[in-house]
This record gives sequence, C-alpha cells and structure tokens, in this order.
Amino acid sequence: MKKLLNVPTHIILIISMIIGASCKKEVAAKTNYDLVISKVNLIDGTGKDLQENVNIYIKDSKIAKIDKVALGSNEQKNVINGEGKYLVPGFFDCHAHTGDYKADFPRFMHYGVTSVLITGGSTCTNDYFRQMRDMGEQDSVPGPRVFHTSQHFIVEGSHPVKTYTGNNWKEGESFFILKDTAQISELVKSVSEYPISGIKLTIEDGPYPPFVERMPQEFVNHVNKEALQNGTRVFAHVSDNHELKMAIDAGIKNLLHYTGVDLDFEKDKELIQSIYNDSISWVTTLMLDKSMMYPKNPEWFDVEGLKEIYPPEEFEKVNNPDYIFRAEEFVKFFQEYYGFDDPTLKQVIGFQVEDFIQLTRNGVNMVLGTDTGNDFILPGYSLHEEMQLLELGGMDPAQIIKMGTLNAAKMLEVEDRLGSIEEGKVADMVLLDANPIESISNTLKINSVFKNGKVQTRIE
Repeated sequence: MKKLLNVPTHIILIISMIIGASCKKEVAAKTNYDLVISKVNLIDGTGKDLQENVNIYIKDSKIAKIDKVALGSNEQKNVINGEGKYLVPGFFDCHAHTGDYKADFPRFMHYGVTSVLITGGSTCTNDYFRQMRDMGEQDSVPGPRVFHTSQHFIVEGSHPVKTYTGNNWKEGESFFILKDTAQISELVKSVSEYPISGIKLTIEDGPYPPFVERMPQEFVNHVNKEALQNGTRVFAHVSDNHELKMAIDAGIKNLLHYTGVDLDFEKDKELIQSIYNDSISWVTTLMLDKSMMYPKNPEWFDVEGLKEIYPPEEFEKVNNPDYIFRAEEFVKFFQEYYGFDDPTLKQVIGFQVEDFIQLTRNGVNMVLGTDTGNDFILPGYSLHEEMQLLELGGMDPAQIIKMGTLNAAKMLEVEDRLGSIEEGKVADMVLLDANPIESISNTLKINSVFKNGKVQTRIE
C-alpha cells in the first residue's frame, strides 16, 4: 500500500484507464445480440457512399452497433452472412390508399415497403385507421408501420367524393365537408386528438375534366392556421400550379402530389423561391402517369412472380374499353400540350424528374409515393416502379433511395428512429442480392425483409 501511495497520480490514472478499457472490451465481446448481419455492403439511406464489409448488430429491435471487425467463429449466434449482398433501409410509400389492408399489407412487406402513409380514402373511418395501426404495430404478421392523415377535408361537390362516386364515402366518417371557418376550428381540434400525421386537405378540383369545386383560399388558410395551433400539420392534395400556389400562400409545408404541376423555373421564379424558403416536403407520385399508360403497354406486367402476388383482375383491366379510352386521351393530351408525336414513358416523366433534381438541389425534401389504390398501381411493387421512373429520368440511385427512406422519415417527423441504418435506430431493413446503386431495378432482388430486426415472412 505504501509503495502504491508513492506512485505518481498520473500513472495511477493511466493504469485505471487501461484496466477499464480492458473490462469494457470484455463486456462488449460477451454482448449477446439478437441478430448480426456480417460482411454486408451497407447503403445507409443518408446519401453517404456505399460501405463495404460492414457488420450490423441488432439488439431489442434496434441497431446496436455498426463496425468492420472480423467476427470469431463462435463469437455470435444468429449471424446472417451478408457477403456479396446489399443492405438498405426499409422503404416508405408516402401516398397510399387501401380498401383491403389485410390483403395489401403483406404485399407491401413482400416488396420491402416497411412503412406507409395512408392518406385517407372512402373506407378510412377512425375504426379502420385503428385497425391498420394495430396491424402495423406488431411484427409477427407481415404489415408495414402505419402513419396516416385525417380523413379528407373537402368542400361541397369537390374531389374525391364527387369524382369517385363509385366508392362508399360516408360524410362525417371518411370525409368532412367544410362549410364555414367557425366549423373548421372545431373540426381540426377534434381530428387532432387522434394519432394522425396531419390533416388531409383536398384543395384540387379533380384529376381530369369535367372539373368540380375547388376549395376557397380562405378555407385553406384557416385549416393550416388551426392545425398549427392544435399541434398538427396539413398535407395538401394539389394537382396544378394554381393549387400549388394556394397551398404555399397558406403556409402548408407538405404536398402529396407532384403530378399535374408544371413548373417553369424562369416564369415561376417568385413561386419557386417561396417553395425554397418554406422547407417543403413533396411526394412524387409519378406512378399516376405510368398507370394511365398501362392499357397501351400491357407488357409492363410481364415481370417474374408478379401475377402470383396480386389477383387476376388487377391485370385484366388493361383490356377494359374505358381504361383504353382514358389511356388514349392521356396520350392525346401530351401530344397537344407538349408537342410529343408519340409520347414515350421517358418523355412523360422526364421533365418532371428534371424538376425533382432542381428542387432537391435547392433544399426541397422530395419523397417517394405512388398513390397506391388507383388502377394499375400495385401495393409494394409500384414503389419500385416509382424508383425506376426516377432513374429513367436521370435521378441518381443513391438519391432515389434516400427519397424513399430518410427523406420520407423526415416528412413524417420520425427521422430520429426510422429512415436510415444508423446506431440507435429501429432495424427496419431490406437485404438485396444485387447492388441498387448500379441499377435501381436491383431493389427488386430482395433476399430478406426485416422489421424490428426480425426477418419477415414473404409471399411464396
């Protein structure tokens, strides 16, 4: 003891640090992780370069550690060999509808879509929303995490109730008609008591002629003001430049469609600058355009395994005369409005993707969404089509992946726990057999899907 007392204090501190470090190393080596994915190529969703030969350690549904240390043969149980494979975050579809979530949710998960934003619909009562949330909160039966808006806020005679008359809309249950600003205050307060991501505000006058009533600017302003006062937000449904300006003027920061908007970066400078200043999140929905062209291109359905996942009637619609007529009218519009002789898919979506690239460079949070629930837009699979459309238009695959993961989580304000593969975040991931940076179509080469760090059952 006397000899120890004579040792200089700084030497004692150094010895203590060495002993402490050795103890920590020993404890770390003994950590029993629930799952380890070893030697995998990591694309973490943040936009960083691909990281080779990475180990991902999962404990209690979260990513506990990421390193490149060689694993001993007996060091860990439950190891998945990721050598030659690619790990990406679970994907989000941030514009989805479903009238049959029990059938659709396993399809989302089969294709690696581990989170969805349900943006209202004719079946979306409070009870239906609750049922979907319940399925999304467990990980035994395959189902994505469910985020959702409120029911549609509309005005009398407007979209979608007027335009989609075949659906079973129920006033006061699956949609609310706004009549005056006094009513808006009470209604916003009421829906804000539910676990919504925000209010679904349908400004638009319909997807195609004959157009219906458009929401007055006064109502748009008042809904957003009341939403902020009640601790929630607004997700606006717009389909042209006029409605876009209405939303921006009201201070709304979440837009559920790009399709239909036609920005001119020279003529619309004032509007575009307002978009840049307002930290906007904007959902892509290019699949709406592709879906209109399916009856003229039925070969797009000739994908291995696709027709075993969905009911036959989804594919038989391409022969329906009504859909064929709509497809011809859609092509005629692009011929007349844009001067395309025989519009190709690349021409239809190319100028929009150019806009996405420009908007992204200036800080707009572009997010993937498909508008699943419309004809020829398939839950799960069509998110991969959306990604392929972006690549076809010239978008970088790493940026596309970020739009479908971390950007989506940012829009939903859950980026602290979802959207990227980083330590401390929930282990929602997709293991791929091929590199999506080389071709975004490789996101379809799915080896395994993980939710809460558990391998999910896929459809055989």
